[in-house]
Amino acid sequence: MIPENKIHQITLPVPYAMNTVNVFLVEGDLLTLIDTGTNTPETLDTLKSELKRIGYQLEDIEQIVLTHHHPDHAGLLDEFKEDVKILGHERNIPYLTQEQSFLDYYYEYFVENAMIYGVPEEFVKKMPRTIEKMPYTSKRSLTDIIGEGDRIDSLFGLKVLYTPGHATSHISLYSEDDGIVFGGDLLLDKVSSNPILEPPLNGEIERVKPLLQYNDSLQRIAELPITKLYTGHGEPVTDVKGLVESRLDKQKARADKVLEMIKKQPLTAFEVCQMLFPKIYQKQLSLTLSETIGQLDYLENLGFIRLSERNNGILEYKTNEHSVSQ
Repeated sequence: MIPENKIHQITLPVPYAMNTVNVFLVEGDLLTLIDTGTNTPETLDTLKSELKRIGYQLEDIEQIVLTHHHPDHAGLLDEFKEDVKILGHERNIPYLTQEQSFLDYYYEYFVENAMIYGVPEEFVKKMPRTIEKMPYTSKRSLTDIIGEGDRIDSLFGLKVLYTPGHATSHISLYSEDDGIVFGGDLLLDKVSSNPILEPPLNGEIERVKPLLQYNDSLQRIAELPITKLYTGHGEPVTDVKGLVESRLDKQKARADKVLEMIKKQPLTAFEVCQMLFPKIYQKQLSLTLSETIGQLDYLENLGFIRLSERNNGILEYKTNEHSVSQ
């Protein structure tokens, strides 16, 4: 059980559309920070001032737990003392260490896939992150790997739940005694989390399908007796089951919309993306294409559509002849 007065939500500015991120200082056996914020001066200054307000300094942090590897959650790792413990899922590691071979692989993977999914060459360069360095993050890795079913004894015995979808490295921390969860970006109060495409790791042959993972993770937490879910952005969620149902309904409605598009004519992922997000796809190509491919994965998994190849090697989606309406 976690006494509520041992949990301190700290909201930090970040250079993204969400504007802020929530990190959590938890006074357990080890003074623990759940997530860190981005590697920017504004984020660091705010974190220091907020810690001071609570009665601590940056140097007092003994342990950091990462919900996932995205820079707004892991970017400030370099700023903590040398012997701080850093816990997270093993799939964080390549994004944290940023070995050049991984950055090259990451870049090449998305360039190749963008072309296959029908993205015009002039747009391809806008999609991948920079090959030199992932922005707003650090190059400090984990000291301890945690995964599904592990317990963090130094942090009120919180149980680790592997909840991929928004990121393949994503975990949530669950207090079974009182139903408190630190959920990172798994479920947010006002907006849907983006299931983001990632390249295969560790010898995997195929990429994971993030929307399918994400839906599974949402359904999993909806079945737990959660009293309060602390979120990476926005306010805590208390009606987890109701919000999950709403999110899944909206996702299915979007998938239905995509299916209607493909019933009219075969389309590439990029063509669907343009139709789904006509106002923002150029500015947010990576995110909108990830969302689009997620919906296509969902429909393909249900058997409503299938992939085929155009003469130029680009993949397009067609309806299956025997598919029926959802």
